Amino acid sequence: MNTASPAQASHFAAERHNAHFGFYLSNCRLLAQARSRWQHIEVLDNPQFGRLMRIDGCFMTSERDEFYYHEPMVHLPATAHPGVRRALVVGGGDGGAAEELLKLPTIERVVMCELDGEVVALAREWLGQIHRGAFDDPRLALHLGDARDYMATATEPFDQIVLDLTDPFGPAVELYTVEFYQACRRALRPGGVVSLHLGSPIHLQESMRRIHASLRAVFPVVRPYLQYVPLYGTLWCMAMASDRTDPATVAAAEIDARLAARGIADLQLYNGATHHGLLAQPNFVRALFEQPAEPLHSGDVLDDVSDPTQLPPLAMSEG
Repeated sequence: MNTASPAQASHFAAERHNAHFGFYLSNCRLLAQARSRWQHIEVLDNPQFGRLMRIDGCFMTSERDEFYYHEPMVHLPATAHPGVRRALVVGGGDGGAAEELLKLPTIERVVMCELDGEVVALAREWLGQIHRGAFDDPRLALHLGDARDYMATATEPFDQIVLDLTDPFGPAVELYTVEFYQACRRALRPGGVVSLHLGSPIHLQESMRRIHASLRAVFPVVRPYLQYVPLYGTLWCMAMASDRTDPATVAAAEIDARLAARGIADLQLYNGATHHGLLAQPNFVRALFEQPAEPLHSGDVLDDVSDPTQLPPLAMSEG
């Protein structure tokens, strides 16, 4: 792990969504970085977003907008469930998803299965406003290693699984397959819930449809939902899946009543009204999901998901 000097700055930090579309931040200061066995991790500081993490050129999370992503990812499925006691986070090394799960009054244990210990180390040191001490909570158990190996041998049943993953290219695509979702379903108690991101309906339409089709091949209940994430620069799609728990059947007033009864009051985005707003689908998204799509299986690749390091070089200048 390298810590940058205060004077070390990268004026622009950009992410290439594809060859024609991207997102950039200016006035970024590099605070720390590490190149692990798997990826290049950076912690930057930016006037708009505060401290943020970028992995292999992709923005992951920031202090000031993490709730746009972590609250829907965790609380929409958790509130639909009668009472989550044991949860698994796959990925999520920044600690944001674990921090949201630890707000649940019924939670007894959270297992975080993160491939890369360098992500956790950088988050521990620099992203305290995201994990808020979750790594030191005695209810959190950290497991470093491949989630597929963990799921193949784990016997512990879970009420909720949060797949807080990097984008589906390279080895990560295996965690978006029918085979991995089957392992998730085996690890869930009856009524258990799993959540994940599907990509963007703006520039990742094929992958969004194929990941959705993979979930539907395994789970009877699959509910996609939408959220704009400022740091991602676009509309983002998530989904919740279960054998029987359906978030669409829980009324807004009941969502608010459950949050109040459970003493969850420090949320910035999620409530009964936004619960159903997230689940509402614009017509063009409905049309995308109505198109036929092949489920992903082990060994498949997604043609519309680009490894940022393989895209043409990006030159930026002020003007």
